[in-house]
Amino acid sequence: MNLKPAHPRPRSHRPDLAPNATVTRSQIAKRRSNRMALHASVGLSGEDRQKCSFTMQAKATKLNKHGAAVQLVRELLVGSVVSVNNRQGTKLSARVVAQLAAVEGVSRYAIEFVERDERAETFWGISFPPSTSNA
Repeated sequence: MNLKPAHPRPRSHRPDLAPNATVTRSQIAKRRSNRMALHASVGLSGEDRQKCSFTMQAKATKLNKHGAAVQLVRELLVGSVVSVNNRQGTKLSARVVAQLAAVEGVSRYAIEFVERDERAETFWGISFPPSTSNA
């Protein structure tokens, strides 16, 4: 019997937040970059919780250098990988790291970019201030 998953999940850039581990408040408080209270329209595609393929517009909020929160009318599986497209045509893979909320059919998820290259650094088209604290 083979117990390995058919498609291995990409590793998180946050080794302190391992899948299926208990996450403490102090681990969550350690931010790699500051959040920006900005909104951006993005295209999102992938497979939803029912394994149905989708491509749709979504709203990205709380932008940061490594990802964002995204709102959409689909249920996603935490740990799955989606493609995120910005208005300039840049496409990146992002891992769904947590479901933040679900209200009246709209779900909000935290995503982190899988790639850690120049495209990820400039994906939002803004410069992020250096982190001044871990909170």
